[in-house]
This record gives sequence, C-alpha cells and structure tokens, in this order.
Amino acid sequence: MADRPAPSPTPSRDPAIARYGIGVVVLVLAIASQYFVPEAVPAARAVYGTLVGDVLIVYALPIAVFALCVGARPLRAWRSHLGHAAAAGLGWYGVMRLLALLITVVLAAIYLAVDPGALKLLERPNPALAQAAGDPWFYVGFSFVVGAFEETLFRGWVFGFWVQRNRDAWIVPAVLSSALFAGVHIYYGTTYGAAAPLIFPTLFLIGFAFAATYRTSGGNLVVPALLHGANDAAAYLTLVSLAVGTAVGWGIALVGALVGLVYYLARSARTDELAP
Repeated sequence: MADRPAPSPTPSRDPAIARYGIGVVVLVLAIASQYFVPEAVPAARAVYGTLVGDVLIVYALPIAVFALCVGARPLRAWRSHLGHAAAAGLGWYGVMRLLALLITVVLAAIYLAVDPGALKLLERPNPALAQAAGDPWFYVGFSFVVGAFEETLFRGWVFGFWVQRNRDAWIVPAVLSSALFAGVHIYYGTTYGAAAPLIFPTLFLIGFAFAATYRTSGGNLVVPALLHGANDAAAYLTLVSLAVGTAVGWGIALVGALVGLVYYLARSARTDELAP
C-alpha cells in the first residue's frame, strides 16, 4: 500500500503558532512587568528604574524571543516600497486619528450625560509626560527609538506573522494586534480609571493604521515607526510648548487625512479608466 501523505498540522498543533504564542506571552509579560514588578520586588527598581534596564526588559527581551521563536521573515521587507508606504501610512494615520477624535467626542458626550464626574479623572497628570518633564527634548528624540522597537514587535511580529501566512486575511489579525497594542498601555487604565475608555480607542485606531500600512506596503516598518515616533514626540513636545506640540500632532494627522483622500481619489480614477 502506498504511503499516505502526512496530514498538515491543525492550527492548534502548528508548532509555528505555538512558538509565536510564546513570543506574544513574553511580550505582554515584559511590558506589564514594569508596572508591577518594581512594586512587588523593591530590589528590582535598580533595574527598572534606569532607561537601559527598561529598554532591555521591555523591548530587547521580547525581540530576542521573537527572533528565536518566529525568525526574521515578518521583518524582511522592513524598508520596502518607501514611497507607497509613506502615502499609505500618512493616509491611514490621518483618517484613523480623525475617526478617533470623533469617537472620543461621542464618548465624552455620553459621559456628560451619564457620569460627568468621571471626566474629571482626565485631569490627572499623564504618567509618561510626568516622567519626561525634567528633560522633554530627550524624550522627543527617544520617541523615535521607542517607535522603532514597538513597530518591530507589534506590527512586525505580532501582526506580520499572520500577514506572511495569508496576506488577504489581515483584518482580524489587525484588530487583535491593535487591541493588544492598546491593552498593554496599562498605565492609562490605572491612572484614569473610569475615564480610560476615552483614551483606548485612539491607541487602537493608531495601531490599526500602522497594521494597515504594513500590509498595504508589503511589510514596510520604516514608515509606521516614523509615524509612531512622531505621534509620541508631538505629545512630549507639548511639555516644551503646548501650542507647538498640539499643532505638530494634529498637523501630521490633517496632512495625512488629505494625503489619504488624494490617494483614494487617484485610485478611484485609475479604476474608472480601466473599467470597460
């Protein structure tokens, strides 16, 4: 009797998915550890209390685990199609920022009607900005380093793993990876409590914009990293000048939305020209 071909592994038994799962778990634990470990183990503050220690634990450790467990395939096209990626990235970022603003306004109106007192929680200082108050220009520059790290992890590996397996089935991985990206920003929940739902939609939609950029450009990570860095840098820039930081942040978003509109209209025109 001829040998039967070996059955393909089911998703639950696929070793690649199992290794990917290890990377995701390590990533979540590494990011979450900075909020809980120093409180539970005071001696750990010697590590977590330094910038180098934070970077090694929060970013370098998950990168090493993903590199070993998943490999470099999701990152191989990290600088591909730069021009196309820039147009798509700006467009997605701008549109998602405006959508996030609309959702935030709607949620704020609901809070005003149901629990207006919860909005006062937003007056609490942002922990990230409070930490940067002593040297805001350093954090403006360091934002781009963090952007590169986080895009490599969340869009490169967490999202890109699934795109490399099936480029067309990207929506669900984009939603899940963006939800994870928003969720690991634990300090917003612990700081703003009942008002935190006003903040997380923006994080989710920005993550989705970067995921869409990765997929549309065939795996480019340079543009998402730069946009991520610019988004964070604008927030830190408000510590130097509230007007300038706000103008830079929303200026990028509005320019991006305009680029997205022009890109959409140009694509629609090409489609009409090709139509019989």
